Amino acid sequence: MMWQDLIFLGGSVFSLIVLVPTLRDQMANVPLGTSLPSATIGIIYGTTFLSLGMTMSAAGSLLTGLMWSVIAFLRSPHPYDHLIESDPVGNADNYQSAD
Repeated sequence: MMWQDLIFLGGSVFSLIVLVPTLRDQMANVPLGTSLPSATIGIIYGTTFLSLGMTMSAAGSLLTGLMWSVIAFLRSPHPYDHLIESDPVGNADNYQSAD
């Protein structure tokens, strides 16, 4: 085991711990311009570490990339959100009673 593997793993674990509050906060709003590049970098770093035989670093980086992917999915505004939030046609809440 290389000591560098532990250092990179420590950095990834720290990143995961720091990202947990963002994932838990339903009001958090992380731009896709932040979350998608971060997820991509984590996955690329993880793959690179794996190719170097640094399995602990690879696992940490891949998990960090996965965490950013989940944040992108759950906590980023999406271009089609306005379509989902609008009431569908025929929703009972759209009708007003004549009383």
